[in-house]
Amino acid sequence: MAGSGAIVRNGKQLSATPAGLKAALRENAPDGFRRQHRDVARVRLDDGTGAVSAEINLAESPLGQLMRRKDKDGRPFLSRAEFEAGERLRSDYTRGQIMPRLGANWEASVSAGRRDGSGGMADLTDAALAARQRVDRALKAVGPELSGLLVDVCCFLKGLETVERERAWPARSAKMLLKTALGILARHYHPPREGAVRPSVLHWGAEDYRPELR
Repeated sequence: MAGSGAIVRNGKQLSATPAGLKAALRENAPDGFRRQHRDVARVRLDDGTGAVSAEINLAESPLGQLMRRKDKDGRPFLSRAEFEAGERLRSDYTRGQIMPRLGANWEASVSAGRRDGSGGMADLTDAALAARQRVDRALKAVGPELSGLLVDVCCFLKGLETVERERAWPARSAKMLLKTALGILARHYHPPREGAVRPSVLHWGAEDYRPELR
């Protein structure tokens, strides 16, 4: 074992090397080699019938990478609500079978008794149709200016630099626009409660008005 580079000897003490830790992870994890290259987190998503817990790989998601970034005050760049809103959109987008097919849909053409494999509305299950409707409502709530950005990053997992290059946007502009879009999306999924207390105007004053100090 020592000769394999998995452990090193320091006097009478043995310790695992980084390679040894990865080997142990491969050996003990249920999905083996893939597990060591994943950064797994659990999120709460709404599937239309209620909140469910889902396991996601932060390493494959641009939102997961942004979650690990800190702002100048040391706080996460994305709030938990913004992150989960993006993942919820991605979940519905996938469940609604909106992803474009890259080849012939042989299974659909056989099981549905049709040879065109068009994947039209008649082929959708109730769950997939409901997911499409949730996506449609969410993107309408965000608006046409930012909905395409959400689809590119959250659903197609495009990196921010790729989005900026494709859209000829200035560098680092997609990051702030994405946060704005996710904030709107989060409010769509969790609208403020009716009757919530809003700050009230204490006094309207003319231009030369000066408050009295008591």
